[in-house]
Amino acid sequence: MSDDKQPAGPAEDAPDRSGQDRSPEPEDRKGPEDRKGRGEQTRDDGKGDGKGDGRSGRDDGGSGKDDETEDEAAEREKERERERERAAGRFKEYTRDPLGAEENEDGPTDLAAAARTRRATRLLFDVGRDLTSFDRSYFGNAHIGDINLRLDARRSGAGMRSGPVPEEELRRLRRVHVEPAGYIRLRNALRARRLLVLGAAPGTGRTSTALSLLDEVTTASANGDAPEPGTGSRVRRVDPDGGVRQLARSLGDSHGDGEEARRGTGYLLELSLTRPGALPPAEMDLDELAAALDRREAFAVIVVTVGSAANALLAGRYGMLCPPAPTRELLRTRLLERLERHAATAPDEDAGPAGLLARAEELWAREEVENVVGLKDLRPAEAELLASLLAGHVLGDISYEEMLAGCRSLAAGQAQEWFAGVDRALTARPAGAGAGAGADTQRPDTANLFHPVAFRIALAVLGGASHSAVAAAAHLLTWELSVQCDPDNTPARPLFCDDPEADLALSRAEVTDGQVEVAGAEVPARLIWYRGTALPSAVLTELWDRHFPVRAPVVRWLRLLADDPRSQVWMRAAVAAGELCVRDFDYGYAELVRPLAEAATPRRRIFAATTLDQAAGHDTHRKTVHRLVGDWSRTGAPALRWTAAMALGYGNAAATMDDTLDALARIGVRDDGEQLAAASFNVVRLLALPDADQVLARMAEWTHHKREPYQDLGLVTTVRLALTTVDELLTEDLGAPLAGRGDWPLPLALAATRPELVVPMADLMWTALNTARARDVAMDALERLLRSAVRKDGAEWTRPGLAALLPALATEEYDRRRLDWLLRHMMNDPENPLPDARARDLWWLAVSPQRPDRRERTRRERTREEDTHG
Repeated sequence: MSDDKQPAGPAEDAPDRSGQDRSPEPEDRKGPEDRKGRGEQTRDDGKGDGKGDGRSGRDDGGSGKDDETEDEAAEREKERERERERAAGRFKEYTRDPLGAEENEDGPTDLAAAARTRRATRLLFDVGRDLTSFDRSYFGNAHIGDINLRLDARRSGAGMRSGPVPEEELRRLRRVHVEPAGYIRLRNALRARRLLVLGAAPGTGRTSTALSLLDEVTTASANGDAPEPGTGSRVRRVDPDGGVRQLARSLGDSHGDGEEARRGTGYLLELSLTRPGALPPAEMDLDELAAALDRREAFAVIVVTVGSAANALLAGRYGMLCPPAPTRELLRTRLLERLERHAATAPDEDAGPAGLLARAEELWAREEVENVVGLKDLRPAEAELLASLLAGHVLGDISYEEMLAGCRSLAAGQAQEWFAGVDRALTARPAGAGAGAGADTQRPDTANLFHPVAFRIALAVLGGASHSAVAAAAHLLTWELSVQCDPDNTPARPLFCDDPEADLALSRAEVTDGQVEVAGAEVPARLIWYRGTALPSAVLTELWDRHFPVRAPVVRWLRLLADDPRSQVWMRAAVAAGELCVRDFDYGYAELVRPLAEAATPRRRIFAATTLDQAAGHDTHRKTVHRLVGDWSRTGAPALRWTAAMALGYGNAAATMDDTLDALARIGVRDDGEQLAAASFNVVRLLALPDADQVLARMAEWTHHKREPYQDLGLVTTVRLALTTVDELLTEDLGAPLAGRGDWPLPLALAATRPELVVPMADLMWTALNTARARDVAMDALERLLRSAVRKDGAEWTRPGLAALLPALATEEYDRRRLDWLLRHMMNDPENPLPDARARDLWWLAVSPQRPDRRERTRRERTREEDTHG
């Protein structure tokens, strides 16, 4: 094409072509009124009845009938123009974001952030494995070979009383204990001060470390006054009920009860500060105990759980934190102990302990085993159990499947420990206390007691969100749990007693630097996760299957999260709610899915749709979801049909793609297109799936349907396709081709990655551009596609997609004239003018000779013949 036909100069009126700006409906299927309503001129329009052009009506002395005819014709033309404007206005409403209004507030919903949140959250749950096959009771107490998986026995015993630590236990401790980081610093502090307050989370090996410290310092300081090692009284446990003061008094008492014989002894005291009414010892009491220990040349280690109650102790002169032992050394030590024991009882000439250890470590390094265990760090009891499983398989005592089943029990056992008997102390009121007194005693401690539990639940639901979002959600759940436990009293919680470090330690969590989206922009944030992919599912399973009274407050809490405006909160909560529904669909449907599906706000209905889609990812619930969504699409109330449309957009709520498209069409055309916007939005979401060609073919069928509601569905979906970016698709996995094109308009991303879809998309866009009621919004959408060719900084953006799509869209002279007009209009835009060089580049992309060679008539060509000949 010559240069004089390149876009330049002022923009003129858009090119018009009489008889071609029409709906794709064949003419033989439309009556005269339909044709007039679409701005088409009937054969006798403007021709009169044999009286010329109507300008001589007054000259023949008539009664003014011709003038009246002219007025009526003008009025009809005005009415047709108004109808065209109303149709275009309705079309613009159909193509608006169906999620943009929240309770009469006109604002956009950040679908891109919600989509990314959903994709990140689903990684936390193993959807491929059906959770209902995970029999929790089996792992509570089971025997695999000669390995006893008695998980209840791993719980820290609060009933330990005074008594000596057997020397045999100390000898084994010296053999298998793994020193944590900073162990030497802990030992030096104990030797210097005689007293050490050791803070750590339960199960991290803090008691073993305390015993190891006492064993070393008492052995090193032994003299003639120290007891013989065989007496078993060199290291003693102290009854925690007596506390620090009683231990100090016993050390100061030298009359008649054998206390003089305890010179040089080490004392272990485990304090529980989480019980109602429990108070930490004062610094003065610790000083008194340290003085008494110095007089007896003795040592004492007080073990406490990190948290707000222990902050004052750990911040004092005697307090220090105990880091966990490294996992690899723990596991290697436990493995070597078992394999050496086996080699001693059954020597094997082919494989000694070193060879068996190498095989066991190779087994542990397998990706499948690591994924099944799902814990980044192993605690001593967990390392011991895993070592038993690995050694059992290496020695041939258990099968590989049995070993994997035992590995799954590790995270389940941790969740069981976290929730077992949390509020037992609250339900047991002090004897003789009145109702009022008992309530007063409990009220200040209820929230403090439930906060660690609530934080673990919030982290299981919102893992990967910002630390502040998880902490705020945990406080909401703490309130709900407190009210459920003690409904007669308002729970109280101090405002300045949170300890983020304690929350991390007590929940096996970690904080990493990352980003969250706020109003479409990414901002730095501290993200929090469980240190183990198996813990979120284990926590939710334990919560839902073994603690039925807690369901009610958790459901109320999830409903609150459904109203949170942040996508990092409500979308994660929706995915977690789907996992809970898999555990008990009857309860989840009645309490969560159905109430939210009928809600007035779009976000709550999307929450319900996402919950259903998550449940449909499990084989046991897929058919149930299919039938439920199908019923809603046929006979449901408007809110239920809207929710069904959102569920269908995920691609899992119907058995086949044909069934999905049929259901969306039912929803879109019903009740004069009341749900047309929601239906078209979810049809576009399906285009990110592998069978996008099937979706485009169905859209073409809709645009050429004999009924106008179906035509509108096809046209609206076509325009919405051009207005949707890849990031706005709430799909599970975008796949490698689309993953790097998040901010691309979807048709250009598909054109660049799937060439076979170019012609169907171009035909659909051509139909929308040549239909009167869709032309304006289609032209706006085309302009948006053209402006995305290059970024503001000049870097290439969607130009490869435009290079594939534009030649297929501008195949005729009229199409190129329309593109020329649009480019000129964009160049002369006073607010955002398109640079001349960029406009010329877009023009040559469209008119390049590499246009598709159509050896067969396309749907577009067949439609023209239908429009002409019927």
